Amino acid sequence: MPALGEDEDIAVAEEGEDQSAWFTDDGSEDIDASFKDYDITASPNDFNIRTIVDFIEAGPFQIPGFQRNYVWDRKRASKLIESVLIGLPVPQIFLYEEDRNKFLVIDGQQRLMSIYYFVKGRFPRRAQRPAIRRIVAEKGLLPKEILADDAYFQKFNLYLPGAAGGQRSRFHGKNFETLGEDQTTFNLRTIRNVIIKQNSPKEDRDTSIFEIFNRLNTGGVNLRPQEIRGSLYHSRFMERLNKLNIEPVWRALIGQPEPDLHAKDTEILLRVVALTMDGEHYAEPIGQFLNTFAKKARALDDTQLSFLESLFSAFLAQVKNVSMDVFRVERTGRFSIAMFEAVFRAACTDALKNRSLDVWPLTNAALASLKSDKKFIEATKEGIGRATHVTERYERARELLAIKPAG
Repeated sequence: MPALGEDEDIAVAEEGEDQSAWFTDDGSEDIDASFKDYDITASPNDFNIRTIVDFIEAGPFQIPGFQRNYVWDRKRASKLIESVLIGLPVPQIFLYEEDRNKFLVIDGQQRLMSIYYFVKGRFPRRAQRPAIRRIVAEKGLLPKEILADDAYFQKFNLYLPGAAGGQRSRFHGKNFETLGEDQTTFNLRTIRNVIIKQNSPKEDRDTSIFEIFNRLNTGGVNLRPQEIRGSLYHSRFMERLNKLNIEPVWRALIGQPEPDLHAKDTEILLRVVALTMDGEHYAEPIGQFLNTFAKKARALDDTQLSFLESLFSAFLAQVKNVSMDVFRVERTGRFSIAMFEAVFRAACTDALKNRSLDVWPLTNAALASLKSDKKFIEATKEGIGRATHVTERYERARELLAIKPAG
């Protein structure tokens, strides 16, 4: 095990670093929602650390599917713990009261999990975080045996070396069990939790709550629409998307070995599934369309979810037969959402309707023909979320990729 100060998880990219330069962005994440009159309450609650950890374990605090990777390094997590220990203010947590004694964590997952891991005395190894995420996606929780496994986690000793030439923190090298009297101090420290609840109207509740947090984002909460969406519309469907998002062929296709910190890759999967299943009812803006579909998808049962997973695998099997470069913009090399969306929808629509896995075969020649098609190109230039462009891309893909499915 690495010695203190040589930890594999000390020097990693900061959470705020731009990690979305791998895709072409159509700017469609902005949500254009119009407000009615709402009765919404925001209640501040100061929970102590012991209560917060108990809430995470017992279920009142829902961190949906752990859908976002834990991205903090040990130094950053240690600074948070030190702040709690010495009584410095910690940024507040935002929760959405979904039901009685059930709160969805909208903002604050990294802080909450840092506290939870410290109390448990375990810190996730950076190389194993995708595997941990996969296990949680499959199990629905973090198994105790995985938390105790040194292959996945290491001891959480605080890393607080101090500035060069400066005084080292007295908590440097300590863990939860060796805090001594400071352990009680830590357990009793409080963190402000803001619980948001919509009282009326009862209908359209999720859309308004989404808009609240989207506006909080513009005020500096640093959340992206899919991060909010993944919490507000948490379901077995969303968990399946998280599972599909770590499929090796999909990671190779988008050119990124690790999931995007702000869940843009998961949003792309949501987008193509939503358009394939419900594209006939597509309406702008696309962000609102995805919200509506994510809400409806909570009703999908295990049989339907398993079929969608198998359909995606069947599509990836076809992708392995062609050059993945066709899904990239030639000038920049970035992954083209528009190209992927059109090809996936065209290739999978018939199979979806027939409840079969006879996905259209893909060939390099047909894909190259689509990519160079003038009408298709025009529909990918600006505003690719426009209804006319979405329809045009799909129709061109259907025409140019049309090959009778095998069997």
